[in-house]
Order: sequence, then structure tokens, then C-alpha cells
Amino acid sequence: MVTAANINEIPNFGKKVVIISGQEVLLVNCKGSIFAVENECPHQGSPLSAAIVKDGYISCPRHGYRFSLTDGRCSDHPGLTLMTYPVEVRGDEILIDLS
Repeated sequence: MVTAANINEIPNFGKKVVIISGQEVLLVNCKGSIFAVENECPHQGSPLSAAIVKDGYISCPRHGYRFSLTDGRCSDHPGLTLMTYPVEVRGDEILIDLS
């Protein structure tokens, strides 16, 4: 696991893009739970940094595809899955596992 950010950098329902090993990862704070997902919609590659977060889902700003923050599934289009990464919060540090 690698340190991605400080917990204070992501307010509730906020997002932050970090680059780890050359890969863009979007960190999302949803009611105090931190999630890490790829910063690119699997549909057409739109950045998710402008996405809406609501009820445990992130919605692509381009076509509105909704992905679960926990497992990346898209209930409307089962063939599309957003890559998610394990997250651990230690003190104020957010750690993620890209492997």
C-alpha cells in the first residue's frame, strides 16, 4: 500500500485526483468512507473528477452511467466495470493498493 493523500484534503462528498506510479486515481469521500477508483469512465474514457457522488455511486458527467464505489459495477450496463482499489486509512493518511 502507498500513501495517496491526507484525509483532510478530501471533504465529505469531495474528490481528489492523485497520480501514483503514473496512474490517475480518484479518491472519493462518501460520508466519511474513502474510496479509490480509476479516474476514467470505462464507457468512453471521460474523466470522473467532475462526476456526481450520491448514495454510494459515482455518475459519469458525460452520459450519466452510475458505478458503485465499492465494487465498480454499473447496474444499467453490466458489461462496464469501473476499476476500484483497496483503501486503508491510518491516522490521517489514505493508503491505497494498486496491485
